[in-house]
Parts: sequence; C-alpha cells; structure tokens
Amino acid sequence: MSPTDENPRPESPYGESPYAKGPRPESPYGKGPRPESPYGESPRAEDTASSASGPSPAPIRVLLVDDQPLVRAGLRVLMADSPDLAVAGEAGTGDEAVRLARELRPDVVVMDVRMPGMDGIEATRIVTAGPGAPRVLVLTTFDDDEYVYGALRSGASGFLVKDMALDDILAAIRVVAAGDALIAPGVTRRLIEEFAARPEPGVPAPPPSHALTGVTAREREVLALVGRGLSNGEIAERLHISAATAKAHVARLFTKLDARDRVQLVILAYQAGLAP
Repeated sequence: MSPTDENPRPESPYGESPYAKGPRPESPYGKGPRPESPYGESPRAEDTASSASGPSPAPIRVLLVDDQPLVRAGLRVLMADSPDLAVAGEAGTGDEAVRLARELRPDVVVMDVRMPGMDGIEATRIVTAGPGAPRVLVLTTFDDDEYVYGALRSGASGFLVKDMALDDILAAIRVVAAGDALIAPGVTRRLIEEFAARPEPGVPAPPPSHALTGVTAREREVLALVGRGLSNGEIAERLHISAATAKAHVARLFTKLDARDRVQLVILAYQAGLAP
C-alpha cells in the first residue's frame, strides 16, 4: 500500500483506446520484463501449479463493472492471458452489478464509481452486505475524494486508479482476492486521514481508548505500522519478527477490532492517533 507517487505514472490505458481503430496491437505485457508492481509479487495459478502436484486451483472469478465498454474490454483482453483470473460477467450500471453479483457470486468485483442510475458507491454498499459477499475494488480518479470516502463507508476493500497500468490492476485483484486490502498509489494516505476525521453522520467515532480495548502493546505497534502502509513482510522486518508472526498479529487485530480488512485497520490507526 506504500504510495509510489515519485515514480512517473504510465500513460492511462483508459484514454484513447488502442483498440478503437485499426488492427489490435500486441499487448505491451506479452514480451520483455514486466514493470515492478507497487503491490509486490502476487501468486499466479501457474506458479502454484508448478510448486505442487494435483489440479490447479480454481481461477479468481471477477465481475467487471464500468459504463465504458472499452474499459471492460481492456481488462477482459488482459485477463484472458492470466490463467488464474476469469471474467465471471460484465455490467455497465450499478443495478446490473447488484443483480449479477447475486447471480454469479464472483470472488472480486471491480467497480466503477460514476455510472448512470445507481452509482458505484450504492452498488458497493448493496453488494458487500451479508455473508459471503465478494470483495469490491473501486475504480476512481485522483480528484474523486468524495467518492473514495463514500466507498470506504460502503464496504470497499481497496481502490484502483484509472491511469494505472492494466497489469498492476490485475496484481491488485489477486491481492484482494487473497484476503488483503490495498490503497492504490495516488489514492494517498491523505484521503484515509481525512476520512478518519469525518465521523459517520449521526454516529460519533469511538474514542481511541475504547477502540483499542484488549489490544496489546505489540499489537499497537503492528497497527501503527499498518496505518503507515507497511505490508506484513515490512512489519516483520521493522519489528525483527517473522513474517508469520506479523501476519498472526494482523489477524488478531482483525478479530479484536472487528475490522473487515486492512483498509479499516488503517482508518482505526488514524482514529487512534497511531499513524502520522
């Protein structure tokens, strides 16, 4: 989740589509080394299959929701080359997203924000309600602060920005499907800080002393580092503990703080004054 705003941002795949006119160009990710993802390495189906005998795990089923067909097409074409990912369905409106999420039961929903009729915020709230709900990644742009606040409160597990490299979006889908959460570079910690300072209308934010009841000193340290955007591996290195121990601490924080995912832990860290 560490921001990488210092790096030059790749040209947006959602600007002028390379598929709009003429023959379809070869995928920029088909040859040569892939650029390093800001989300680190994520497991792929072929890697898992090569490391153990037996059938490959089922692919991650993804519902693509965007009112622009070219956006969906770009993701669909790239996902076709990833055996660990499968397009479960596509929707162009929030209403379609809600219906298809119920019918298809995908693992991850990649949700646009601005759509005609029901927007992505309301659709996210409905899709994430109830047991067995899919994880939702919200598509946003750098100036959509209000949408990000609404998406956080609606149950989104992470945020993608539309000018990210498509390959990084696929890596983010894998991260979220694995049970983690993320905030894309550009959707900076500033947004989370402002969100944490805005109490839910009519519901005052719990005082830090109440919010952290039962949390040990070590778990507070871990929570503070989560709030700064560190991964489990980075937390382990910082605290001189194993990655498994760091993961166990984070898992206990989920339980003790009744947090849905890592995004909520980041928010709680800000509310408790543990993150700068």
